[in-house]
Amino acid sequence: QVQLVESGGGLVLAGDSLRLSCVASGRPFSDYAMAWFRQAPGKERDFVAAISGSGLITRYADSLKGRFTIFRDNAKNTVSLQMNSLKPEDTAVYYCAAGPHSYRASWLPLKYDYWGQGTQVTVSS
Repeated sequence: QVQLVESGGGLVLAGDSLRLSCVASGRPFSDYAMAWFRQAPGKERDFVAAISGSGLITRYADSLKGRFTIFRDNAKNTVSLQMNSLKPEDTAVYYCAAGPHSYRASWLPLKYDYWGQGTQVTVSS
């Protein structure tokens, strides 16, 4: 079992930056690929970014490349999402997820077995 707790969400203005963090507990953190997904009201959960267990492989949603950066600190059991130049359309609940395929950075939700409770990000214009 892996427990995930996100933090760092909040209300910001368009153009601001925000960093989300997710702390994991349970099995060795480097055994898991990690990802961020987001879900806006009335919409499906969308892939944001993923990172392999080693941190060497990353993957991003095409529309977010260049603005969002995912990174991890295996010594601190933490994965983070740096979000820059935020837009109102980035408003969503952001979820951290862990999957046992540590060598990959999948964009598929079904590849992730464990999910956090989510943290709200609201970007005001």
